[in-house]
Amino acid sequence: MAIGRWLNQTIGFFVFFFLDIFDYLLCFTYKTLDFFFECEWKPCYCSSPLEAQAKTRKIIVSERGDYSKVVSVTRTKIHFDEISDTLYSRGPSLLTRLSKLVTSVKCFSYKGLIMKRNAVETCDHNDEPKKKISSGSKKRLMTFNSTVVEKSTKTPRWSDCHCHFCTSWLSPSNKDSLFVKVQQPRDNKKARDNVLFIHGFLSSSSFWTETLFPNFSSSAKSNYRLFAVDLLGYGRSPKPNDSLYTLREHLEMIEKSVISQYKLKKFHIVAHSLGCVLALALAVKHPEAIKSLTLLAPPYYKVPKGVHAAQYVMRKVAPKNVWPPMQFGASLISWYEHLGRTVCLVLCKSHRFVNSLIRLFTLNRMRTYLIEGFLCHTHNGSWHTLHNIIFGSGGKLESYLDHVRDHMDCDVAIFHGGKDEVIPVECSYSVKAKVPRATVHIIPDKDHITIVVGRPKDFARELELTWQKSNTTHK
Repeated sequence: MAIGRWLNQTIGFFVFFFLDIFDYLLCFTYKTLDFFFECEWKPCYCSSPLEAQAKTRKIIVSERGDYSKVVSVTRTKIHFDEISDTLYSRGPSLLTRLSKLVTSVKCFSYKGLIMKRNAVETCDHNDEPKKKISSGSKKRLMTFNSTVVEKSTKTPRWSDCHCHFCTSWLSPSNKDSLFVKVQQPRDNKKARDNVLFIHGFLSSSSFWTETLFPNFSSSAKSNYRLFAVDLLGYGRSPKPNDSLYTLREHLEMIEKSVISQYKLKKFHIVAHSLGCVLALALAVKHPEAIKSLTLLAPPYYKVPKGVHAAQYVMRKVAPKNVWPPMQFGASLISWYEHLGRTVCLVLCKSHRFVNSLIRLFTLNRMRTYLIEGFLCHTHNGSWHTLHNIIFGSGGKLESYLDHVRDHMDCDVAIFHGGKDEVIPVECSYSVKAKVPRATVHIIPDKDHITIVVGRPKDFARELELTWQKSNTTHK
């Protein structure tokens, strides 16, 4: 074990050092390509927000240098969205340390000149001089900066897929709503209950509709309305270029596309991985509407006191290991913005070709709905969702679970694959520790995906029992 760990760390050092350099070079490559194809220099998260010049309706609010909120201005109100600082600060790579060393030397010389002055003037966006508040003041400085998202919401970027499936949301009837797959009784008036299914990261509604929906009993099909959504940025749902895919944006789209659209008063939630974060946030926002919560592999990491939550969760999910392969893949897409975009350019943009190859080599015997869900997204959507939801919500989950424990009486069922290499089983036990009434089911020999895909009939029966128990308890 010790030798294997040493090899993993040693090989990982050289591999990720090379990736640091490669991602750095790709930054300039993509800036050049973006200018060539889109006639505009596009900002990225390699730079600080102060250097970003994207002109959008959203601006970043920084408080004492901590870029943590986004302001969205509409005609009627102002929205404040939290964004994860892991978008800008993702760890001490060697290149980052060298750049910080050079910057610190420059800053030292610059500060020496400033100290000779009695007052310091700063300039806002209009270049109008203002007096800076003294360091002894207790007032909190707020500065506004441009964000680093794209201007156009109507057309895919040159590096995104332009096929009909990926751009179907651009039609006037679809662009303001998520894609929702609904399975309901022929006589809708006989539907006794509603169930909302929320998929995980790099997935789609097909994760549920191709596995569970056909395997529910005739009784369940005649008594429940089933709703499976493609989350914002995935499948056939909208993939806006100017979105930061924050928690508020995801929740509002679910509320608008499902809860309001279908007038759901009471409903069960079944969520997988990333979807568990959204499920808990929905439960906190609509406590009276939730009849039961079924969480599959919830990414809840108990953050030690005094530790930055987003950074801690990022290192848990993506610890920069080359083995096992799932952790290497997670590290690649989490730490490297431009490498992640390259993966999307190679695979997502050509997902139809990849799909055809798989069908050819398997003689059309393999159903490719998982490949479709895995590849039908944009880098902008997956990058921001990963950081702003999975990492950025790390500090919120504890309060969400406290709310479920103290202010809600819905049943909570947790399922986890015993061989899950993406989210460790300990996460489910941590949820149980926070919500003692929750039941934990560990499924041996199943991983992050096969917990559903490898046992659809069994899991469909388990869900039906969970819903029946909830209906009996809360009559």
